[in-house]
Amino acid sequence: MLGIALASALMIEHRTGTVVISRLSDARMDWATVTTDGMLVHLSGTAPNEAARFRALNLVSSLVDSSRIRDTLDVTPTSAIEAPRFSVEMLRNDDGIQLGGLMPATPDAEGLSVDAFVEAASYLTPDDSLPVNMLQSANWPAPEGWNDSLSFGIEALGLLKRSKISVSAGRVEVTAIADSPAEKRRLESELSKRKPRPVVLETNISAPRPVITPFTLRFIKDAAGARFDACSADTDRARTLILNAAAAAGMEGPAICTVGMGTPSPRWSEAAVAAIRAVAAMEAGTVTFSDADITFAAGEGVSQATFDNALGDLRAALPDVFSLDPVPPAPDTETRGPAEFTARRLDSGRVELRGRLVDEVQQAATEAFARAAFGAGNVYVAAVLDPDLPDGWPVRVLAGLESLSLLDKGTLVVRPDAVEVKGITGSQDARARITQILSSGLGQGQNFRVDVSYDVKLDPLAALPTPQECAAGVDMIMSRRKITFTPGSAEIAAEAGPVIGELAEVLSDCPGIRMEIAGHTDSQGSESGNAALSQARAEAVMMALLGRRVDTSGMTAVGYGESNPIADNATETGREANRRIEFTLKEAAAAPQVPQAAEESEAATPAAAAPAVEATASGEAPDFSADTSPSVAPAEKTVRPRTRPAEED
Repeated sequence: MLGIALASALMIEHRTGTVVISRLSDARMDWATVTTDGMLVHLSGTAPNEAARFRALNLVSSLVDSSRIRDTLDVTPTSAIEAPRFSVEMLRNDDGIQLGGLMPATPDAEGLSVDAFVEAASYLTPDDSLPVNMLQSANWPAPEGWNDSLSFGIEALGLLKRSKISVSAGRVEVTAIADSPAEKRRLESELSKRKPRPVVLETNISAPRPVITPFTLRFIKDAAGARFDACSADTDRARTLILNAAAAAGMEGPAICTVGMGTPSPRWSEAAVAAIRAVAAMEAGTVTFSDADITFAAGEGVSQATFDNALGDLRAALPDVFSLDPVPPAPDTETRGPAEFTARRLDSGRVELRGRLVDEVQQAATEAFARAAFGAGNVYVAAVLDPDLPDGWPVRVLAGLESLSLLDKGTLVVRPDAVEVKGITGSQDARARITQILSSGLGQGQNFRVDVSYDVKLDPLAALPTPQECAAGVDMIMSRRKITFTPGSAEIAAEAGPVIGELAEVLSDCPGIRMEIAGHTDSQGSESGNAALSQARAEAVMMALLGRRVDTSGMTAVGYGESNPIADNATETGREANRRIEFTLKEAAAAPQVPQAAEESEAATPAAAAPAVEATASGEAPDFSADTSPSVAPAEKTVRPRTRPAEED
């Protein structure tokens, strides 16, 4: 009986603890810990507050008799009441002042009460009207630094007519608008002077951009260095770009560049940067902007050629809205250089045109011709205008550019006394063609020079395989697999598609190759039917190659039917071998040479024309035993392309 009683007690303890823990968990009171001791239930843990502790006891009491509950629950101590965060917002504009925020209700002896603060602000309102008061107070001592911050905030409000001032203990934030950059600097200086030492001041004072009329920029580079006499920009980004360009041109130290309104173009910074770079390229000079009018002047000691190059680059970079007035070097300072136009074609395909052209009409025509010849995106024009160029100058320039277009890389120089074209080409006919262009374009008696080298690596035809190499490639493919057709028709079987693809890949590098596509059949069926079927199959193969962009202009399709078997038609294996497509390379022999004796003898009969020579892809040599015509072998070695010339250092 004692054992039974002990087991019963343990079971009651376990079940009671399980039920109580489950109910507390469902009520989200996991902070409570439950332990059982016989008929007693012990509760421990820390409740977040007294109400939570009371709810836990009530819940357990609904499950277990309250006399059996032992309460050892703790309650989280109540935190101390935090002091309020005092802050004041002051807004001032032309309509008056608005006050809002939270202030101490009972300031110390040195502090301002709410009423005193509102009265102090009322002296700053127009017509002695009261400010809009949205202040609240709390019965709490003022925090450290509050009185200094609030007094300084009132002073700042008196200085700034359009502002927002935020005051907190030990900190004042000022956001305001000044009438000009000069006033902005004055207000920032005044606030810094009046700020109490313990107070942190954060200012954000903005000034409207001034209207600059005319919009002016003047950059100079001479013996004294690079500098601005005046600098204007329409945006902060434009100012940064202009100052960076000036620093790259040699300007040292900081410079003032005013950001204002009134720019003649949103691309002002682009034009200013291009002009500064042009001055830097001359090493000495001046550029002056007055709205969209630009004066570009050469400095002392600048050569005419240097000025022309810098001016050409500037003209190419300027947006259309700007007008450019160049001031070249003084005649007594530098003798005017020779009239010259140059063009250079680089390996990348880029073509640079520099030098002198007669007027804007010739420049537009030259640029249009160059873009058509070299590609619109590859042409860079940096020319200067010279109305005193000799007669016929536009014709000389266009003839030279047409000649340059035949080169892969080269240069063109046009002078009054000569035109010179020099470079490398991949065409063996380019030199002769350039000579034709210049001789006809320049006219009789004009001097020109052509220095053109042939480079076999640039010749697209030099890399093509010979007809024999093409035939060998076809033979290799046909030796592995054959072209099959649907039985009794000229439709190429689907499984023959890869073979046609391989043939097309080889023959695509053999444009215009003279080749016969021969169709053959077995002996089953009528002779005429087999001939027609073989012809149709040969034509189907040629059309399939044409559909894969193979040049078939030199190919012919011939059907031989059953006339040329290569195996016994009595067996299935032999008939399968006879059903085939063959590719044969065809070369026409040259006309035979007639011996001198035959030419002089009236009785001699003319030599018969040599028959066409067929070289089969299968390698079978033709039979010449019955051919008595003279030899037509070449008397000299074939001329091969010259090796690539050595690159000049």
